[in-house]
Amino acid sequence: MYMHLSTAQQKRYPLDTARLSRVVELAAENSGWGKHRSGNGHGFGVAAHRSFLTYVATVVEVEVDGEGQVQIPNVWTAVDAGTVVAADNVRNQIEGAATFGASLALLSEITVTNGVVDQSNFSAYQLVRMGSAPKHTSLYIVESDPPPAGVGEPGVPPFAPAL
Repeated sequence: MYMHLSTAQQKRYPLDTARLSRVVELAAENSGWGKHRSGNGHGFGVAAHRSFLTYVATVVEVEVDGEGQVQIPNVWTAVDAGTVVAADNVRNQIEGAATFGASLALLSEITVTNGVVDQSNFSAYQLVRMGSAPKHTSLYIVESDPPPAGVGEPGVPPFAPAL
C-alpha cells in the first residue's frame, strides 16, 4: 500500500487499520471472494490503498481467452472517504477509476527519450475502448465520521494490482 503523506502528515493522520480492514472486507464480501473457482483463464484479484485520507479496496474479476485477450467482467470497490456529501459523484469517480486503471494496466506505457517524456497528451496515450473496459462496476460506500476526503484519485492505484 502506497501512501501520499509526508512523515509529519503520517503522524497527524496515522493509518487507520480498522477503516482499511473494513473496505477490504466489504469489497471481498460483495464480490463473493473465495466462493468462486479460479483457473482456466479466469480469476479474481484484490488490492487496497490509502491516499488523501480515503481508504479503497478493489476486487477485479478477469478472464483471459486462448489468444491472450483480457476481459474484465466485474469490479467491486469499497470506499471509505469520510463523510460523503454526493454519493453519485463518488460513483462516477470510482467507475472512471476502473476504466483508467484498466487503461494503465493493459495499454499504457510512458517512454522517455533523452530525458524527455514522449507522450505529451492523451493523443499519444492509449485508453481502453468500450470492448476492453470493465463491464460492470459495483461501489460500496462505507459511512464514517471523518470529514470528507478525496475520491478523485484514490480509486486508481488498487486497480492494476488487483488485476
